[in-house]
Amino acid sequence: MFSGIVETQARVQSAKRDRGLVIIEVERPADFNDLNIGDSIATSGVCLTVEAFDQKSIRFALGQETLSITGWNESELADAKVNLERSLRMGDRIHGHMVSGHVDGVGLVKVCTDLGGSVQLDVQAPKDLLRYVWKKGSWAVNGVSLTVNSVNAREGIVSMCLIPETLQRTNLGNLKVGDRVNLEVDMMARAIVTTITERELALAEGKES
Repeated sequence: MFSGIVETQARVQSAKRDRGLVIIEVERPADFNDLNIGDSIATSGVCLTVEAFDQKSIRFALGQETLSITGWNESELADAKVNLERSLRMGDRIHGHMVSGHVDGVGLVKVCTDLGGSVQLDVQAPKDLLRYVWKKGSWAVNGVSLTVNSVNAREGIVSMCLIPETLQRTNLGNLKVGDRVNLEVDMMARAIVTTITERELALAEGKES
């Protein structure tokens, strides 16, 4: 489990195909000094398991489900900068919101405008995710917990504002129109909407009084 508060960016040092997997080695940040095999690290929003590490790098294996949902491939990942966040520990402050690292879909950057210190980011999201996203709610973009400024349901556009800290600390500061981003909706929003929807369906079918 994560909070969507990215700790740092790191470069993908290598990305190689191994049958149905893509194996990546990511530059190990100097302050990631508590790693263990099997640890979970959110990598641009994707929860990945540490398979091996040394003083310079961390190795992960990306399976078919991850590759299918994100659209990642070895060519795209090689030399890319990714956001890293280690999993939460019991008792940690949660400055963002609860993030699972299970990407729901991929969005497309439609607007990326400098507002003089901050940036307006508009992302076109898959329409089946929009029912879980609303104004002033939260979701994760490339693993970054962001507040939603507005939602245009007709066009599928979700608008956000990126502050200087976010631009500096994460790879969102490098986005441009046409880029793809990993999206994860707020799990509490999903639970509420799903529960209400299922109850309404049950009532409509006469299964509940």
